Amino acid sequence: MTILAIDLGTTNSACAIWRDNEAVVIPNKLGELLTPSVIGIDGSGEILVGRAAKERLITCPDDTVAVFKRLMGTSHKVVIGRQTFTAVELSSLVIKSLKEDAEAFLGEPIEQAVISVPAYFNDNQRYATKKAGELAGLNVNRLINEPTAAAMAYGLHEKKEGTFVIVDLGGGTLDVTVLEFFEGVMQVHASSGDNFLGGEDFVEAMVEAVLKLVECKASELTSAEKHQLHMKMETAKRRISSAPQKIEFSVAGTSKTATVDSDWFNRAMTPLLVRLQRPVENAMRDAGISPQQIDEVVLVGGSTKLAAVRSAVGKIFRRLPACTIDPDFAVVRGGAVQAGLMEKNAALDDMVLTDVCPFTLGIDSTTTVNGQLVPTYTPIIERNATVPVSRVERFSTVNDNQTKIAVKVYQGEHRQTSKNVFLGSLDVAVPSNKGGEESIDVRFSYDMNGILDVDVTVISTGRKYNKVIKNSPASLSEEEFRNSLNRLEKLKFHPRDSEKNRALLAWGERIYESSLGDERNAIGQLIAGFEAVLDRQNEVEIAKARNEFELRLQQLDLEEWV
Repeated sequence: MTILAIDLGTTNSACAIWRDNEAVVIPNKLGELLTPSVIGIDGSGEILVGRAAKERLITCPDDTVAVFKRLMGTSHKVVIGRQTFTAVELSSLVIKSLKEDAEAFLGEPIEQAVISVPAYFNDNQRYATKKAGELAGLNVNRLINEPTAAAMAYGLHEKKEGTFVIVDLGGGTLDVTVLEFFEGVMQVHASSGDNFLGGEDFVEAMVEAVLKLVECKASELTSAEKHQLHMKMETAKRRISSAPQKIEFSVAGTSKTATVDSDWFNRAMTPLLVRLQRPVENAMRDAGISPQQIDEVVLVGGSTKLAAVRSAVGKIFRRLPACTIDPDFAVVRGGAVQAGLMEKNAALDDMVLTDVCPFTLGIDSTTTVNGQLVPTYTPIIERNATVPVSRVERFSTVNDNQTKIAVKVYQGEHRQTSKNVFLGSLDVAVPSNKGGEESIDVRFSYDMNGILDVDVTVISTGRKYNKVIKNSPASLSEEEFRNSLNRLEKLKFHPRDSEKNRALLAWGERIYESSLGDERNAIGQLIAGFEAVLDRQNEVEIAKARNEFELRLQQLDLEEWV
């Protein structure tokens, strides 16, 4: 039984397996290890996933969507062309693409998966991720926190013992985890994070800053111009540390030019880099560990490749952070380690993993303040408790002749219950008596998959109540899940062997739309020539033309930045 590890990212996704005592990252149909988390629909109504869709963000912005991971756990709907999708459905299309890539690579069907999630994902978001995997045809055996997965990959890679801080900064989220590795045990002490801080936010900050340079506003950009500028700034972000970047773009059809350098970039990033510090401080405080007790700071996630990020982390900890394996693949490699553990792989027999509950779990209750009853949130399982965990607290009636206690379960850190995430409730019958005379014990048991088991015992009668919370109001009901499954099965997909051709054509169209004059005409002829070869349906001729077409597109993309 092969278990597939999936890193479902905001910007890019990847998959891997544990084979021959190592994690193997699986290439997609284009031979690339990263698949853009982008979904599109072409003119014939067929679904595009990955690079083919990403290249159409500029040319067909209304028919393409990205960064939908941030909508997981919400009821928000996304319109693509004439169709409407939830974030769960969009994520399932990415997962399905990864599953098909793995099956083609292995030559066998894949039915089981481990999917990584940000440590700071709440239960709604975790449940949505699990459902996305199920919609893609997978049994999701385990959800693993992304920094924990990265730590597992790093721990095996280095064979070290000690206390580490994992700073995981990806395309959309920041996770900070403090953990200890000793005698084959990976023990997580604390996690903190920011679900709205990542590479996408860096790019948006660059877009805002460059628009200020040319005295323009984002509201003046068309959809196509916005996506085009976003893509140019994404490229500039990767190159700016080595050389100044000349940015040419359009605002309402008018050409604009700006030259920016690393100093400009650092100024634009300052507010975001400052936000790195609070999650670090929270994680260290919850773990009860000082910076002097940290043996190493480890960077994972594609955004940690930025020099500005590495410098900021270095200043926080007053040491150079480590990055001994590619940050883009640390999470998925660690997921493969977890898959190997679940497959009972002999090479991993001595490794044990513990993790923590990232948010406090509690109930709505009341307390007395200056003689008055005031509503409050009472924690039962505190955040960063090692899971699996079970805790119990006792509560009493408030009013005389009260015959029912409503146990309303929430997740979060806010003092006001209503500002936390509601997970579910159950009504408990109690004998009529004076206020405060009847009591109940409320026990929460929480596991690594985010399943919360609520047990309530009425002290005077011994009557027991139970509710397992693995769903949430913001998630799909079973009927909605079945409807989504039926609808997704009816969608049309391109054959695997044509995906690269579609991606190259979309790439060419994107370059065409960003060019002018003779250069645009030349690119148009190049595209038309490749389309003519495709129409002849000669596979040998197509393969040769595809290689030449791709090489020329690479040259044109490079020339755009020279």
